[in-house]
Formats: sequence, C-alpha cells, structure tokens
Amino acid sequence: MRYSEMFLPTIREIPSDAEVISHQLMIRAGMIRKLTSGIYSYLPLGYRVIQKLEQIIREEMNKAGAQEVHLPMVQPVELWQESGRWVHYGKELLRFHDRHDHEYCLGPTHEEVITSLVRNDIKTYRQLPRNLYQIQTKFRDEVRPRFGVMRCREFGMKDAYSFDVDEEAAEKSYEKMFEAYNNIFRRCGLKFRPVEADSGSIGGKYSHEFMVMADSGEDAMVFCEKCSYAANLEKAEVACPEKKIIFEDDWLPLEEINTPNARSIEEVSVFLKVSPQDIVKTLIFNADGKPYAVLIRGDHEVNEIKVKNYIGASDLELASDEMIQKVTGSPRGFAGPVNINIPVLVDYSVIDMVNFVTGANKEDYHFLNVNIGRDFKVEAFTDLRIVTAGDSCPRCAQSVKIARGIEVGHVFKLGTKYSKSMRAFYLDKDGQEKIMIMGCYGIGIGRTVAAGIEQNYDDQGIIWPMPLAPYHVIITPVNVNEKTVMDAAENLYDALMKTGIEAIFDDRDERAGVKFKDADLIGIPIRVTIGPKNLSQGNIELKIRKTGESILCKIEGVVETLQSMIASELKTDTP
Repeated sequence: MRYSEMFLPTIREIPSDAEVISHQLMIRAGMIRKLTSGIYSYLPLGYRVIQKLEQIIREEMNKAGAQEVHLPMVQPVELWQESGRWVHYGKELLRFHDRHDHEYCLGPTHEEVITSLVRNDIKTYRQLPRNLYQIQTKFRDEVRPRFGVMRCREFGMKDAYSFDVDEEAAEKSYEKMFEAYNNIFRRCGLKFRPVEADSGSIGGKYSHEFMVMADSGEDAMVFCEKCSYAANLEKAEVACPEKKIIFEDDWLPLEEINTPNARSIEEVSVFLKVSPQDIVKTLIFNADGKPYAVLIRGDHEVNEIKVKNYIGASDLELASDEMIQKVTGSPRGFAGPVNINIPVLVDYSVIDMVNFVTGANKEDYHFLNVNIGRDFKVEAFTDLRIVTAGDSCPRCAQSVKIARGIEVGHVFKLGTKYSKSMRAFYLDKDGQEKIMIMGCYGIGIGRTVAAGIEQNYDDQGIIWPMPLAPYHVIITPVNVNEKTVMDAAENLYDALMKTGIEAIFDDRDERAGVKFKDADLIGIPIRVTIGPKNLSQGNIELKIRKTGESILCKIEGVVETLQSMIASELKTDTP
C-alpha cells in the first residue's frame, strides 16, 4: 500500500481524554476514532490488526473442531426471561422496544440465543458434541467507559459454546478450548498466563482467564514461579494453615475499654498501641437479606467474591447502617463477634489468634483479649480474604507473587445453568431425556489488540509483534525527488508485492525524520531505508523496530532476507 493513498491520520499530540498508553497510541497511530462515549470506529490500519487477530482465532478454533456461525445482535426479551437473566443482568443490558412495542435487548453475550438455536435442532446424543462460535459485535452499557477499546460499550468478541452429553465429555471440550486459547495467544506473540477465575455473571462451576502481562493492567494476578498455579486476585486461594495447639491457660480476661472516636483499624491501633495484626475486624454483610458476620485480621482485606460464593448468595453487599444497628446494637465501626446472634464466618488469618481486639458492639468501645471458643462461637473457618504477595501457594506452599495483567479471554464450564432453565434436552441411547452440559469461551477482540500495545511500546510508539502487525515492512526512501532512490524503492515494493510480503511504501514528499517518526509510531516491525549513500554501495538499511538494530543488506538479497526474518517471527511459538 502506498502511504500517499492511505487513510492514516497520525497525530503528534497525546489526546487529553486518553488515560492509558494503548488508547493514546491507537488514536495517535490513526487506528481508531471516537464516535461517542465508549463507541469507536476502526480505521484501515486498526482494522487490519483486527483482521490478523481474527484470522488466527478462526484457524485455531476450526482446528479444535468448532464451527463458525453468526447470531443476531438484537435479542428478544422472552429468551432472557427463560434464563432468568432479564432481571439479574443489571443496567449494562440495553433494553428497548420496537414499533410493535415488543421488548428486546442488544446482546452483551449470546448464551440464550445459542441455547435456543441448539435445543430446537439437536434432539439426540448422536448429534453431540457440538461447539459453535462466532466473531460478533456486543453491546454492554458500561456506566463509565474508559481506557479506549479496553473497556468500551460496543466491542467485538469471539464467543464459542460447547454442548455435551455429560460432565466427562464437557471436560474434554473445555480442555480443547483451553489448548486452543493457549495456541491463539502464543501465535499472537503475546506474553500471557491462564489463571483460575471466578465465573461472575455468566455463571458456571469453573473458569480460567487468559491474562496478558502488562504493568498497566487493571487486573491483578497471583502466580507461583515454582509450580503452574496462577489465579486472578478474586479467585486466588489462601491455603488453610496447620492449626496450632492453643492452651486456655494463655487466655487473658475479656476486658471492655473505651475507645472514643476510634473506628478504623488505624485509629484503634494507634489508640490502643497495638499492631493491626492484633486486631480482628468484624464486617457485617447482607446476603440475600440475611445478615452475616465475617471476621478477618486487621491487616488483611476481605474478598467479597469468596464470601458470596461460600454463602451461596445471589446478592451480597456490606450491610446498611440500619442493619448493623439492628444486629449489633451499635453504629458502624464498633461491630464484634461477642454476644452477636448471627452466623459468624472466620477467615483463616484469625484461626490461631489469641487475646485479640474486636469491636464491643457498643459505640466508642472495643474488647481486649477476645478468644475463639470462650467468647464467641464460629460457624465456619474458611478462606475469605484477598491474597497478598508472600502468601503460601495453595498447591506447593512456596511464596506467591502478584503481577498486573489484562484479561483478554475467558473460558467457562457452564454446566446446566442455561440448558436446564431453557430446556435444552437430548435423548440418550436408552431414549431417556437428559440435559445438555455447556461450556462458554470468549475472547475480546479489540481488547486483545489494546493489550498487545500495552505490552509492546516505547517512547516512540507501538512495537507490533509480527503476527499482529498491520504490515510487516515499511519502505522509506529518504528523498522522493532523487530518481535512483525512488527507482530502487519502486522495484523493491513491486518485488515484495509479488512475494506476498505486506508492505507500506512511504512515497510521501516529507523529510526523512517525519517518515521515521511515523514508522515508529505505527509500529511496523521492519523499516527498509533507501538512501543515496548506501545505495551507491549497493546496500539498503533494515531497521528492526523491536530491538532498534540496523542491518546493511545487499540489494540483490534483500527480499530473501526479509522473507526469512518475517517467517522466523511468524513461526515463533513464544514471544
């Protein structure tokens, strides 16, 4: 493609409303333009990257036995009422009425639609398993779209859905998708990790997120370098410690003490001259209208996802001031487990504590020397906190680390969440009606592209991995008014086109410095610079964007050299 003919509006200034690097660079490099809040147009350069990613996805999905479909984005209310999500999905679901006053939504995902399709046409075990996928536009009415295409309202997604006869077959489908996802992100040239995750609003029993490693990532992942364990921060487990023997002789008398205006852990710690590790905070939660007390050591943070999952609640939130007053008899900030008549769940961090500090369920008062068993009873000890760096790995007991990442894919074991409520049944070999077992597998298209930029950039611009690069080579003649330079550039461009190498020919009448800056900004992996001095000696300069390395190459062998360099990068399994 000739640069002079391209719709490639690059800009030098950093956009004022772009918060993250990928958003800034995608705008500056002429890849996207904002239409309205959370909705973007992809320009030719950006769309070429999207197409590169989609092609990799299609190849790996097809190889794994999935078949491509295309499902409607507009979905009727009846399907969502069948699954039960019409009410529970929330305000992100954009609902509307047509001219006949029928109610619809714009699809944020397609579990209902695909389940409806399959239940109508698959009737027997002989037609299973099936895995159907699509690459399609979704819409989620985010309350605060941000980070460009990383968290927008309208976005592209690859979503796949598997249907199996039983759990064993569903496990095989899940493993195929897990392997396919690893292949996809390896082929993209990205550094990533699959991590255990919570299934969230999609539902299901088991899931993995695929996280692209990036310091700017909005998600935290916990991983062990000794073994393969990795999980996102919501899901990461804390191993149950080996319980120490506690002697009642060590218990000190319970003591109530006045702590005026000391509510927070920091305020109580300073007032009583104790460390946060000596304090147990009591959090009151409202789980489906029922109060629960959750105890956790003062220097840790509660993981609400773990609390919700342990209780099995549909909805969980911190209790209101009214509920706290009702169950504890005191205002917020003074709750404790002593003389409280609600279920008490205790995090592992408290299991071996003795003579600790808690709220006294009385305004401006705390208890000293509280002990489990003597002063209150526990309904359960379990893992309810957020993991911290240095905690023991739940698999091998080594210390875990925490890194930032960007979620680009998610695979779920859905089980019968949708097939049961929507009656997706089949007849087994004995003629008995059985429920199909489902899996769900998604990849954010634009999000993966943005994550690739967050992982691959420098002060000059994007550094595309070869598999995602919109073009492999940019040919840069330093002076378009010099005939020998332009003839050499034209001949090389023609030769690259004939060999199938994707190239931009920067034929603009601009200063060399301007061309170099644009080439670095848009991130083309190899820049071929043609200047009169090198050309007079029969040479052309190759500049590697990723490393900054410059290579002088004879004109006669440049096409073969480029072919070899590109092929080497495209075949690399790991970045």
